[in-house]
Amino acid sequence: MMEKTVRRGTRTGFTTGACSAAAARAAVLGLVHGAVPEVVDCLLPNGDTVRFAVNDGRCDVSTPDATAPATAHAMVIKDAGDDPDCTDKAHLTADVRVLPGEAGVVRLCGGFGVGTVTMAGLGLEVGGPAINPVPRRNIEDNVRGAGAPLLTHAGLEVTISVPQGVEMARKTLNARLGILGGISILGTTGIVKPYSTSAYRASVVQGVQVAATLGHGVVVLTTGGRTEQFAMKERAGLPPACFVQMGDFLRYALDEAVAQGLTEVVIGGMVGKLTKIAQGETITHANRAEVDTELLAQLAARIGAPPEVCAEIASAETARFAAERMQALGLATAFHEALAQAVVRTLMAPDRYGGKFRLQVLVCDFDGQKMAEADSTLFPPT
Repeated sequence: MMEKTVRRGTRTGFTTGACSAAAARAAVLGLVHGAVPEVVDCLLPNGDTVRFAVNDGRCDVSTPDATAPATAHAMVIKDAGDDPDCTDKAHLTADVRVLPGEAGVVRLCGGFGVGTVTMAGLGLEVGGPAINPVPRRNIEDNVRGAGAPLLTHAGLEVTISVPQGVEMARKTLNARLGILGGISILGTTGIVKPYSTSAYRASVVQGVQVAATLGHGVVVLTTGGRTEQFAMKERAGLPPACFVQMGDFLRYALDEAVAQGLTEVVIGGMVGKLTKIAQGETITHANRAEVDTELLAQLAARIGAPPEVCAEIASAETARFAAERMQALGLATAFHEALAQAVVRTLMAPDRYGGKFRLQVLVCDFDGQKMAEADSTLFPPT
């Protein structure tokens, strides 16, 4: 369990979308003025204007006797601030090309390291680049703002690429979402707040959306890789895209499941995260709330654990302690069943998600072995 005294950074950063927009704006300014600037003031989706350093700026003319550049190149290095983001230090690169005779046209393309959409359900064109709608609009707004003199008589083609994007994508859920060959260009405000993991949260929502397109009516939400492997064995008949590693973002996943009209939700987890869900937390990150060990003590008492053991559990720091004590007493199965039932009670309460879908809770131990399950149709909440 994370020490309560650990302090995390507070420095904000910028999204891949904001950095792409800044690079695109700098390249367009290069076409307008004949040289790419070393810094650029970029308009963010939230309305703020932020100054970015520009790298590798250059302009090229189409022929030796041309009087104005036909292409320009610029790159902005992403600074994620204190957010644990796998795309930190990515080189968001823009190559802009003048389109003679296409006045007012702005065409956005994905280059190397930007993923290609191969499945429906993401709100993006299948076969097109994985550049989300808000960053797409933001890039175009900056291109139009900087390139107004050119757009009166020509168009502009903007290609966003990320040299490290293929490698970075391996650390994301993109392949599961049907985004292949690179990262997604994301960001709804342009700002990354420390430890908000906004990109991950967005991928969880997208994962639920993709699951909804498959026709099974179900999404399986897990807290990580180990619980996902466990859940895949339990629901072996479902395709991989029905499984979404929600991490700490249960609320966003469940709200999207309701919005997509899914009729069944499965949650696979271990004792720690499930305890937080049972106590009413739907954002289960370690710094949001502590595990309610008193709740675990009550569950232990309900299944017959001795009072002195229940007192030990109540005063402990971790949920794992409770699971280990129940294992030692031969009460592990009953304990995990009671926990699964508590999760069902909490989530299916009338003021939460009661009546909106069927809920199944699957519990595994720390080795990924099944311990218990509960189903809202067999164990209705009280």
